[in-house]
This record gives sequence, structure tokens and C-alpha cells, in this order.
Amino acid sequence: MDFSLKHLAAATLMVASLSAFTAPAFANITPQQSATILKTFDDASVKDFRAFLANLAKSDVAKTAGLGPAIKTFLDKQALSTEQRNEIHRLLGLYARVKYGAAATETLRELVAIPTFQVEGLAQHDNPEFIKIADKIKDLAQSFNLNFRNVDNRVYEISLESTGDQVVGIHAHADVVPVTPENWVLADGTKLDPFKVTLIGDRMYGRGTEDDKNGIVVTLYAMKVIKEENLPLARNFKLLVDTTEETTGAAIPYYFERNPTPSYNLALDGGYPVVIAEKGYGTVMASFTKRKAEGEGAEIISMTGGLATNQIPSASVAMLRSAKPAELATDLQKAGAAYARANGADFKVQAKVVGEEVKLTVTGVSAHSSDPESGINPVARMLDLINSLDGKVALKRNEITDAARYAADNWGLDYLGGKLGVGFSDAFMGPLTASLTFVGMDEKAFKLAVNLRVPKGKSPEVLKKEIADKLTAWSNKTHIAPTFDYSIAEPMYRNPEGEWVKALLAVATENLGMEHKFGTSAGATSVHELPNGVQFGLARPEAKYTGHTDNEFKTVEQFLLDLQIVTEMMGRIGQLPKL
Repeated sequence: MDFSLKHLAAATLMVASLSAFTAPAFANITPQQSATILKTFDDASVKDFRAFLANLAKSDVAKTAGLGPAIKTFLDKQALSTEQRNEIHRLLGLYARVKYGAAATETLRELVAIPTFQVEGLAQHDNPEFIKIADKIKDLAQSFNLNFRNVDNRVYEISLESTGDQVVGIHAHADVVPVTPENWVLADGTKLDPFKVTLIGDRMYGRGTEDDKNGIVVTLYAMKVIKEENLPLARNFKLLVDTTEETTGAAIPYYFERNPTPSYNLALDGGYPVVIAEKGYGTVMASFTKRKAEGEGAEIISMTGGLATNQIPSASVAMLRSAKPAELATDLQKAGAAYARANGADFKVQAKVVGEEVKLTVTGVSAHSSDPESGINPVARMLDLINSLDGKVALKRNEITDAARYAADNWGLDYLGGKLGVGFSDAFMGPLTASLTFVGMDEKAFKLAVNLRVPKGKSPEVLKKEIADKLTAWSNKTHIAPTFDYSIAEPMYRNPEGEWVKALLAVATENLGMEHKFGTSAGATSVHELPNGVQFGLARPEAKYTGHTDNEFKTVEQFLLDLQIVTEMMGRIGQLPKL
């Protein structure tokens, strides 16, 4: 950004920002006082930030919070103390929320309406929906006077420039996981369109509202505020919008093969307050060659599960062919009800005749596979149920019954690797999790994935060997020989040092009323292997994460709070004398 003398005179934060002291992690405004300020203003009542401050200075809350000196010093273009600067940045976040909250919410609606999920056989960078969202983001960025680059339809780069050389990368992603539309139904029967934001109460339902189009939107509007208020920065910000975060992960490496890597990297794709550790992502993919059914009884001809390895669905459906479908449905309903009662009774099993076939449905609770404890996995229960039918309901043996035995014997309903005997835990990062997720079928094979989230404590090589040895022994014993493919990544752990992480922690915990400590995550983001990479929201750890689930939603209140927090964060990080 090319600053004129006029801009520098108007931007009084710079004087304090570039002095030699270290900023304390403190701003003298409580969440309750912030709420009072928000009630005082609306988007029609504020012209710009300086007018917002001038009006605020006259209010009772400004007097109660002791904000008068900071506001006067800023408006008089005088040097701010560190505490005053932090207060001004807090107020900048509140201003962004008041001024642009409604516009940002509308932008989120527009981005959610673009169905940016992976289409089989079509690269993301060739998918017309990704080209559409790139054009939308470009139009927004340019209307905000921000620099935009489309890097070969892989990464969309939006820059907020400064007079300095240092770069802070802010990471979000435009791709989303696939949906099963018929599963998007609320408990009261309300049907939802996954690609249309539906507001019910304070919840904005729609794919991408939580993961991760909200991150794109709040960063764009935070950049807009800082740009139009001519607030100087000691360093540059680059919003890097990934297109393959939910699939191959190839876009960000592609970008960094051709562009410099930011010295500091924040992913708005995880949890608050500041996450310094991420579990390693792993997959055990078992492929069962399709074979002619053997024996007597009904035949399972298909089964559904998650549409991606990182997605636990709300339901799994198996279709069975039988000469006596009505009798089979009755037997399956009886066996399914008994199975549910014996295994917690927190899921449903239903069997019904559909044409000449029987549809067997296990309904659980969808979840992100990084957080299996927040859901009830219907894939694991369907496979375990099928395996338990031996001796109760006659089934022909084929590749699906082979997979059911494999799942039941080695993984079961346990998501901690205990059934296989490979479980372990780290005191900070928590336990290994292992969730049956993806189910795929083609003319050659039935595929079943177990998604792993791996803490520090065992190397990927050691864990892979443990799992492979146990599964090989099982294959030798049962004479069921699927093909296994293993991939396990290293976990990430950062030593939290530097003024930038102190500032991040302060901004998040002060606004959210959270304990002032760093966090860990089971989700892997695009900063996993980047220098100084951490997660900075946008999910609250005490609430269930709805990304990847059916009926994904973001509350309006949290979305607006994210806008407030990200704006404050960028102002504060951008002004620190050193990171």
C-alpha cells in the first residue's frame, strides 16, 4: 500500500505500533460492555470509524469502561499507549460488526449458494462452480479495493498491503464436503436445501456456513474495514483461499511452489482460541474385490456410508434382494431392534420393503470424523449389525458381508482403536481416533475407509506397521483378503512463542470469555506443514462442530462475533512492533 502524508497523519495508530515496547495481552473492554456498545448502534447510524468513536465517546458505556482517553487520543491524532491501542482495536472490531454485519451475512448466503464440492472425474480447477466462486470473490475483493490474484484456479489470493516486507497468511477454503440432500431434515420434519442458507431462529443452515466459507467472508470484510479507514500496517496480509482442503490438499502446495511462503500463517478453519497442535490425518482403505454371492438367503446388493473419508454421515442404507422381501423386512426389523437395544439404544434401525427389495437403514448422528465422540456412527453400526445377523437372518456371503466381518472384528463400535489394540493417547493432544467413514462401490470392488486422527506419541511408521501386522494376521485367520492402502501423516505441534500468538490468544479469550490457554485439534488444516502455523477459530470448542454434518449451521451471533474478532486480530497483529 502506498501511503501519502495525508494518510499517515490520519492513521494515528502507527505511532504507538512501531515503538519498541511489547504490547500486553489486555484490552479494557469486557464482553458485556461490548454487547452494550452493539446495542447502541446499527449500520445506518455509523458513517465511518471516527464518527463511530465520536458518538461512542458520548455514551454511558464509554464512561463506565473508561474509554474516553483512548478515543480522544485517537481522534486527536496523538500517540496511543499500548493499552489504548488495544482498546481502539477492540472498538474497530465492534465497528466492523455494526457497519458490515448485514452485508457480510448476505455475502455468506451468496457463497453458500455455489455448490463447490468435488465432482468425480473433474479436477477442482476445471469445475465451473469453482470458477464461479473465484469470480465472485474477485468482484468482492476489487470492490473493496483489495488486490486479487487467481493462481491457476487453485488458490485465490487477496492482499492487504503495507509498507513492510513481512507477510501474514490467513488461510480459508472454498471447497466443501458433499451432501446427501435427503438427510438434510430437521427433527420437526423441516426439509433444508444444503446450498441455500435457511435462517431458523439464530441458526443459518447450509453447507459451508461453518466449514469454511464463513472464514473467507469475515476476512474479506475485515480487510475492507482496515483498507477504507486507511489504518497503516507494519506487515502485509494475504488471504489464501484453498480449493482442495477437503480432498487432495494439492492446491496450497501448488501455490507455494510458485509463490513465497508467509512467515506466519493462521487457519480460520479450526477452533478458538489458538490451536497450536493438530493430529496427523490418516486413512486405512480396505478394498474388497467383488465376488459372486455364496450360500442361501438374501443378498446385500449395495450399502452407503460417508461420501468422504472425513465425514461421518447421519445414516447408512443397505439394499437387500430376497425372494420373500416382506418376510425379510420383518426379520431384519426384529433383529435390528434387538441390536439397537443391546448397543445403547441411541440410534434407529428400520427395515421396509421397497419394490422387490428391502431397504435397511441405520440412523445415527452425523459428525466431523475428527470429532467422532460428538456423533453416533451409522456406518460402524450398519456393518456390525450385518455381521451380527449370522444365525438370525440368512444372508449370502459376498464382498459386503466380508467387509462387515472385517469391520466388526477389527474396529467395532469403538472409535479409539481399542478393538484392534492400537489405541494410545497424548496428555495434551488426546487419543488416537479411528472412525469407519467412507463407503464406495463400483463394478470391481467394495471400499471401506477408516479415518485416523493421530496424536504425537507414535511415529506414522510405527503405527502403520502395528495396524498392518494386525490386519494381516486377521486376513490369514479368516481367509478374507482385502487390499489395504495406508496413509498416515505426522501430527503438528508448535512451541507457542512470540508476541503474535500472545496477541491472538488475548483477542480470542477476551472476546469469548475463554480460559487463557492454547488448544489442540484433531482436525488438520492447510497450515499443518507451514512455518508458524496455528488455528485461530472459527469454531468454539465447547459447542459441537457442525462442519461435514447433515444440517450444518452457523449461528448469526457467532458469525458476527467472528467478524468482530478477525477484524480486531488483523488490526492488532498488523500493528505489533514485532511478531
